[in-house]
Amino acid sequence: MSNSTGELCAQNDTICTIREHQPAVIIVPTLLLLSTLVTLVPLFILKYCGEQNRTRVRTPQQYQRSSHRHTQRKSHHSNNHHKNHNHRPHLSGIDAPPGINPLEHEELPMSVTHVQQNVGPTMAAVPQRSTERHLGAFSQVTTLPLTLFINDNDTVSFYRARMDNKDAVLRVLKESATSREKQQFLGFASFVSGLGPHPFIPALLGVISAQSPLVMVVEELQHRDLLGFLWRCRQDNSSSQSSCDMTEKRIFTMAAQVASALDYLHSQSCIHGNVGARSVLIGGDLTAKLWGFGPAYRRRSQAGLPGEVEAVEMKKWQAPEVLAMRPVTKSSDVWSFGILIYEMVTLGDPPFPQLMATELLQHLQRGNHLSQPPTCPKPLYSIIRSCCHFNTKNRLSTSELIRTLHAGEKSANGRTVIRVTEPFIFEKYLREAGYGEAYSYAVL
Repeated sequence: MSNSTGELCAQNDTICTIREHQPAVIIVPTLLLLSTLVTLVPLFILKYCGEQNRTRVRTPQQYQRSSHRHTQRKSHHSNNHHKNHNHRPHLSGIDAPPGINPLEHEELPMSVTHVQQNVGPTMAAVPQRSTERHLGAFSQVTTLPLTLFINDNDTVSFYRARMDNKDAVLRVLKESATSREKQQFLGFASFVSGLGPHPFIPALLGVISAQSPLVMVVEELQHRDLLGFLWRCRQDNSSSQSSCDMTEKRIFTMAAQVASALDYLHSQSCIHGNVGARSVLIGGDLTAKLWGFGPAYRRRSQAGLPGEVEAVEMKKWQAPEVLAMRPVTKSSDVWSFGILIYEMVTLGDPPFPQLMATELLQHLQRGNHLSQPPTCPKPLYSIIRSCCHFNTKNRLSTSELIRTLHAGEKSANGRTVIRVTEPFIFEKYLREAGYGEAYSYAVL
């Protein structure tokens, strides 16, 4: 052999030849393989650990997106469960047979802390946090008879029901309501919720807004509106003690409760604008609670829009400055409160019965005022006059009114029952109150 290997090894010595070429055919490839592994292993480790870190550590935006996807999947599963669970025909309104609850899983409790004061009549104003109720939340659902006739085109119906062992009134928007009426309905619910809880304001128990029909759930007060309660007291001529017995002391007590609610509303920058016996609800223990917030809501939601939102309200309960087309104020609420006491001491008589509503402003401008009814004790009449001064600066504030009522309650007569011998005639009341044949009102 002419090569170097041949010079060292015999021509047929294979073992010698392999030994001579060992560095080239074994050691060098092995070193190359090891160096490749040394290079690849760290790269693989770095890549694997990086993937793990990205899996464990997410930005807040990534977490929110992930949570949102999870919530959607959970909601979809829950909705499918409810659809499969509720195999029953469509029920119009809430006129379901006893034992069937068409409103389950749809309650949206109104959270005061999540509702702004100055909300517009938009569906977004109602909190969207849903909580599921137990089955049978509404039971004993029956139509609630109204005190006065409601126009046929009214979009709201009323029902009585039981919920969580409490009596409740269901204020139901009819399914034929327009989108604007739905927005107003939910806007009013949010407005009432935003007022917050108060012992002398009916409690808003919840709102059903997830599906039609839309419903407001309000606590029911056993004796309903004060005006109807006073009329029943007038017709109760029995000499025995009854829940309808109105005494001077009871009037002081009820009036102080309404004044407390009114003072609270004023502290919330809310002018009621509709104070009267028709807007006060009476509980089974004769606790008085102020309601009738429709005008206050319309005034706030229609702020800045043309037109008089007070035009449809009762003129004979309004202060002279409101009759003169000026805005309602805290002081005008105090005037109406004086008229409320007049209603209580007369067991439901309207104010200024001898006048037409169109004549009232001129009558007051001439210096005339409410005369003292035969059934009105002097302390209560003094409060009426203090509330119904023509000059707004001379009227009591709500805080002064509360102090005066509490002081008078201590010495008031709690034994002598107020009696009105004149029978109650509904048509006569409508005429003297200035309602007009087409006008009506709802308790809730």
